[in-house]
Amino acid sequence: MKKALIIVDVQNDFCEGGALAVPEANEVIPYINLLMEENEYDQIVLTQDWHPADHKSFASNNNRKVGESIILNGIPQFMWPDHCIQGTFGAEFHKDLNRDKVTHIIQKGKNTEIDSYSGFQDNNHFMKTGLDDFLKYHEIQLLEVVGLAMDYCVKFTCTDAVANGYITCLHFNGTKAVNVKPENGRDAIYDMIQKGITVLG
Repeated sequence: MKKALIIVDVQNDFCEGGALAVPEANEVIPYINLLMEENEYDQIVLTQDWHPADHKSFASNNNRKVGESIILNGIPQFMWPDHCIQGTFGAEFHKDLNRDKVTHIIQKGKNTEIDSYSGFQDNNHFMKTGLDDFLKYHEIQLLEVVGLAMDYCVKFTCTDAVANGYITCLHFNGTKAVNVKPENGRDAIYDMIQKGITVLG
């Protein structure tokens, strides 16, 4: 069975000192590097949040405060600080992440009008990123997922992976939650387990 490692959004803005820093995010990087060192993966894919500066998920572009919610193209949208803007240092992968064995990069969140938490598709399920096509082309059946943040982009990448027919495993030690609300990370784990995702570690 061919397997791939999906490394979600290990970018400067989500790490320590970043515009949308995930608590303890930097702690997952050595774990992810060790996974790549100790395991043989047929593919290693990075996802990268890659927003235009005028993205509608940014509070600053809606005259809203961070933490508020609006309805954007028919679905609720949390208002985030400006982050992972195309071409900026914040959008770059963290320097400590070993990329020597990476075989593919998927950029998401490029459409100004809609956010894209999942590595597979936007939040409206209108546009695919090409990740599923890439994995199917390479006959991948098993996905192991790590990265940031557990209660948003990691969770939605995992649930879309299951929906697309992949055996899906989350490495608990390779992810951290934003925890906008204290229970978000815990709830994300419960939600993923209910959807058939195996949580390792």
